[in-house]
Amino acid sequence: MRDPLEILRTTFGFSGFRGVQADVVDRVLAGQHTLAVMPTGAGKSLTYQLPSQLLEGTCLVISPLIALMHDQLRAAEAVGIRAATLTSVDSNRDETIERFRGGALDLLYVAPERASGEGFRTLLSQAPLALFAIDEAHCVSEWGHDFRPDYRLLRPLLDRFPDVPRLALTATADAHTRADICEQLGIPRDGMIVAGFDRPNIRYAISPRDQTTRQIADLMADQPGPGIVYAQTRAATEKLAEALGRTGRPTRAYHAGLDPAVRARNQADFVASEDMVICATVAFGMGIDKPDVRFVAHAGLPKSIEAYYQETGRAGRDGDPAVAHLFWGADDFARARQRIAEVEPARQPGERTRLTALAALVETAGCRRAILLRHFGEDPPEACGNCDNCLNAPAAVDATVVAQKYLSAVFRTGQMFGAGYVEAVLTGQSSERSLMNGHETLSVWNIAEDEEAALIKPVGRALLLRDALRANAHGGLEFGPGARGLLKGGETLRLVVPPKRERRRRGGGNAALNPNGDPLFEALRNKRRELAQDGNVPPYVIFHDSVLRDMAALRPDSRQALGAITGVGTRKLEAYGDAFLAVIAQAG
Repeated sequence: MRDPLEILRTTFGFSGFRGVQADVVDRVLAGQHTLAVMPTGAGKSLTYQLPSQLLEGTCLVISPLIALMHDQLRAAEAVGIRAATLTSVDSNRDETIERFRGGALDLLYVAPERASGEGFRTLLSQAPLALFAIDEAHCVSEWGHDFRPDYRLLRPLLDRFPDVPRLALTATADAHTRADICEQLGIPRDGMIVAGFDRPNIRYAISPRDQTTRQIADLMADQPGPGIVYAQTRAATEKLAEALGRTGRPTRAYHAGLDPAVRARNQADFVASEDMVICATVAFGMGIDKPDVRFVAHAGLPKSIEAYYQETGRAGRDGDPAVAHLFWGADDFARARQRIAEVEPARQPGERTRLTALAALVETAGCRRAILLRHFGEDPPEACGNCDNCLNAPAAVDATVVAQKYLSAVFRTGQMFGAGYVEAVLTGQSSERSLMNGHETLSVWNIAEDEEAALIKPVGRALLLRDALRANAHGGLEFGPGARGLLKGGETLRLVVPPKRERRRRGGGNAALNPNGDPLFEALRNKRRELAQDGNVPPYVIFHDSVLRDMAALRPDSRQALGAITGVGTRKLEAYGDAFLAVIAQAG
C-alpha cells in the first residue's frame, strides 16, 4: 500500500494531518469500524477521501442531501478523485452504475433513502466495496437534533457486508447521541474518536433583538464575505432578504415553500458568490459544503444547543475568522414552551432540558464558548478570548427588586396586559387607557426609580425567559411557575447588562482576509474568480483564501515553489498553476 502521507501531499497538497485525521485514517485502513466526531472545518471528508485512493474498490458515501453530495463531488474531482453521485436528479445514472460495477470509481455518493433499498443492495453485491462512510451520522439517532428515519434502515445494509469497514462522521453529538450512533450502526464503543468541539476561529456573540434588520445590516457591514441569516418562518426569510437587499448587498431567500427551480438557483448563486447573504430557514445549510462563509446570524432562537452548534458551524470552515451572532427575544422562549406543551409527554422533559441549556447560553455573563463546550462534555478554560463576553465583559446587576415590582404590576393590573403597558404603569406614563382602567391609583403606579427604568425591558425579557411570566393567547402577561420564588424572596434575579455596542470599522472582514492590504492578494482573487467562472465551479473549489494569502506572501516563481504551498496538490498545480504564476510575475 502506498504511503498515506504521500497521497496527502500529492493529491490534497497538505504536508501533514490535522488533529485526529491520522487516527481515523489509520483505523479505516486497518479495516476497523469507527465513529469520528470532528468539528466542522476539521477535515472530516479527507478521512474517507484519502483511504479511497489507497483501498481496492469504491468508498460508498451515504449523505443526507443532494446539494451536499454535488458540492463534495466538485471538490473531490478538483483534486483528481474519481467520484460520482447517484441521485434522482442525475442524468448519467446508467453510466455511473457501469463505472461502479467496473471498479472505476473511488467515491460514490448516495442518499440514505437509496442506500436502504433492496435493489441498491443487489447492486452493491455486484461491485467491489472498500468502505462505507456515513456522513452526518447524528441523523441516525433519535437523540440527535436532526433525526432522519431513513438512517435507521442502514444497519441491515451494513451487516450484509460485514468485512467492509464502516466510518460514521458527525460534528454534533453529545455523549448520549454518540452511544446511540454506535449502537444503531454496529460500531464498537472503543471505535469512537472524539476530536473535540472547539471552533476557535468563530467569534460567538448573543444580543437581545432590537430592530433586527438594522442589527443584521450592521453585522453585514462588518463582514463583507458570504453570510447566512437564519429566520424562523418562511415569510421572515423573504422579508429579511428584501430589507437587507436594500443595503446594496446581493441577498436571496431560501425555504421549502419556494418553487424548486428558484430554490436551487438561489442556493447555486450563494455557493458561487464571494459576498452574497442568504436568508433561510434551518432547512438550508446541512447541504452546503461552502468553506468561506464569514458569518452566521440567527434572527431567532435555535431549537437546541446542538442545532445552534451545527448551524453556527457553517461559518469559517476554511479556518479564517468568522462570526456567529444570535439575536433573541423573550417571545422565542414563550413560543418554545408552547411547542413543548404540544409534543407527546414522554419527550417533554428532554425538550425542557434543551431549552434550559439555551437559556443558560443566552443569559450568561461568562464565556459563551465555555458553555457550549461544557454541554458537549468538555472541560474548557473559563475564558476563550473570542466571544462577546470575553472581548467586552458585560456588567451583572442584582435586578431582584425591579423583578418584584414588575411581577407586582402584572398582578395588580389583572394579568391581562402586555409588556409595554406594564412598563408604562411602572414608570407613570399616563394614558387614556390607564385612566379608564383606574390603574393610576394602584400602589405599583410610577414605583420604578429613575435608575431602575432602564432595567424594566431587560427584566421583562428575563422573566419571560425564566418562565416567571408567560404570554397568553391575547398577548397579555400572566404568572408562570417561576414567579413565586421571586415574589416570596427566595430567589434572586441577576441581570446581564450588555455593554454599548462600539461601531466597528467597516470592512473588518476584508481586513482579516487581507491583513496587509496586499494588492497581489486581490489580483489573485480576481484570477480565481475568472477561472471559477470559466470552469463553472465556486471559487473556493480552486483555492481557499489561505492559499492565495500564502501565494501573495511567498511569491513563488516556479511550479515547484508553488507546489510546496499548503493546499496546492498535483492536479490543481497542473490545472491552475501557470495562471497564478503569471499573476505573481506580473506583480513583480
